[in-house]
Amino acid sequence: MAEVLHDRRAAEGTERFSKAHEFDAEGPEEFDTAHDLFADLRSRCPVAHSNDLDGFWVLTRYDDIDAAMSDPTLFSTAVQNVVPAVATTGRRPPLHLDPPEHTPYRRAISPLFRKERMAHWEPIVRDIADRLFAPLPARGTADICLDFSYHLPIHVLAEFFMVPPDEAQKIRAIGKEFNDALQTKDMVKMQRYSLFLYEMAQGIIDDRKDNPLDPLEDPTSALLAARHDGNPLPEHLILGTIRQLLVVGIIAPTTFLGSVAVHFCRHPEHFDLMRSDPEKIPAIAEELLRLYTPYRGFARTPTRDVEIGGRKICRDEPVALSFTSANRDPNMFEDPDSFRLDRKDMPPNLAFGRGPHRCAGEPLARLMLVASLESFAQHCHGFEANGPTPMTTWPEYGPYSVPVRFREPRA
Repeated sequence: MAEVLHDRRAAEGTERFSKAHEFDAEGPEEFDTAHDLFADLRSRCPVAHSNDLDGFWVLTRYDDIDAAMSDPTLFSTAVQNVVPAVATTGRRPPLHLDPPEHTPYRRAISPLFRKERMAHWEPIVRDIADRLFAPLPARGTADICLDFSYHLPIHVLAEFFMVPPDEAQKIRAIGKEFNDALQTKDMVKMQRYSLFLYEMAQGIIDDRKDNPLDPLEDPTSALLAARHDGNPLPEHLILGTIRQLLVVGIIAPTTFLGSVAVHFCRHPEHFDLMRSDPEKIPAIAEELLRLYTPYRGFARTPTRDVEIGGRKICRDEPVALSFTSANRDPNMFEDPDSFRLDRKDMPPNLAFGRGPHRCAGEPLARLMLVASLESFAQHCHGFEANGPTPMTTWPEYGPYSVPVRFREPRA
């Protein structure tokens, strides 16, 4: 079914759906623009359509998004996994496949994020965060995204894939160029750097064939060792999986930690709380994840016509699931736009998705976030805004540059 849908969408080319244009997805944005838009849509048009980005629907309420993520037979991710459609260079499991096709790839990589492995990674990630952040406050000013949060996940991913330093540096360089191309919507450059990432992924595969590592510790070895119905996984799909893992964790941490920095510029009292009571850092991290969820455009495609919130969405029309909006839904979270650590009996936030495509790397992402907050609290006294904060475009939410001045210690 997924292949049929994919082929049909491809045959349609750039055909636009004749639906109402109920919101703009390509206008200029400031830090609060997306949250203001989603608050408006939730109240008046929670299932809305835009003609921007080749036309798509967006779900803004928690319950609708939760339901869509929980039913992969009705809402496919194999056709278009984000809005706008940016994948141009092949299938990349597990994100680009639906169950049961995606399951062998997910099963192969999930053990790498088990609790025991996170215990192994905890000191490594903390050391990386400290090495990257500790020198910055002495400069007086810095850009939290460009000088820190962009570099952190790429350093961690290079360690995660157990690649030598020279290959790690290539991943960092190409990852930066790919991110820049994505932000400027330069599809030619994006495709070029995507192909470079495929070449690097193939190099990792070739090396692991000659020098296999423990499948419980190395993702490439895990995929090569995996069996489905007694057969190895197709190598071109292993290649796609490694290519996906190389960059899937770069952009969201960059923009999310940028949002965190903006929050602390606006609320120095919350930074002071983090410094004075470090045991609260995990709870602070969770509330910040809810407030500044960095994905607003993960997509699904209905496999048949469906009605949601009184709106008919036809088969094959892309639907964006705005986690960014769901996590501020007032029907689920009291006082949703406020930072509060006293929340009780609230539903789980959807920052990492739900259902079969819930982010497999969630434990490592949380570890990076907590390590970053700990490093902030240890090495500086807070941030003050020191320039504009240009914003990412769909499918992410958050700034890709946050210039700050480091606060002086209070007398």
